[in-house]
Amino acid sequence: MKTIIIIPARMASTRFPNKPMALIDGKPMIQRVWEKATDSKIGPVVVACCEQEVFNLITSVGGKAVMTSAEHPSGTDRIFEVAKNFPDIKEFENIINLQGD
Repeated sequence: MKTIIIIPARMASTRFPNKPMALIDGKPMIQRVWEKATDSKIGPVVVACCEQEVFNLITSVGGKAVMTSAEHPSGTDRIFEVAKNFPDIKEFENIINLQGD
């Protein structure tokens, strides 16, 4: 079974602004989540984000990030945008929505 992991991230949380970039033992939370997802070797890992800061971080560590609309009301909407535009998405039987928080 082919599986893809998509991690939604946004900086505009009302309860914890800038949460994806919050440091945990000196490393941004979104980077830690991406690393663990990648280490699982389940399948490709993509971070779905709407801020350049998150995109730049993930791509700087060798990951794949996709910019999405800032207008999405939820992480699921962000994931759907990435999935519907992902090349060969029909090859995947599973899409894992990995929430990093």
